[in-house]
Amino acid sequence: IHHAGWAQALDRDFPDQKGVGVVGQIIPWNFPLLMLAWKIAPALAAGCTVVLKPAEFTPLTAILFAEICERAGVPKGVVNIVQGGPEAGAAIVNHPGVQKIAFTGSSEVGKIIRKATAGSGKKI
Repeated sequence: IHHAGWAQALDRDFPDQKGVGVVGQIIPWNFPLLMLAWKIAPALAAGCTVVLKPAEFTPLTAILFAEICERAGVPKGVVNIVQGGPEAGAAIVNHPGVQKIAFTGSSEVGKIIRKATAGSGKKI
């Protein structure tokens, strides 16, 4: 919905649509800024808040992005960065306050996430 200028049409074209709430996002090490943008932009455009875990080897891009968001006036708590390894990812996936998971990474980890969220009602 955010592509090609659609974000501004959300209220007009989808008046009853609401953001799902908190979106947990896990991105890989390659293309850290591009992956971050592809995950965060649609979530924010849909009215969601974000908890993003970058790859443990490339966290600086996400940290800098969060600082830029703060300087730009994005309210605290809208964009959140969590650093760490698999334990940090598991904490996001299993947290009861996270309503949606957006993941890009290996098939192996994707299967772990799917198994962990099965029956939870979380959107993947």
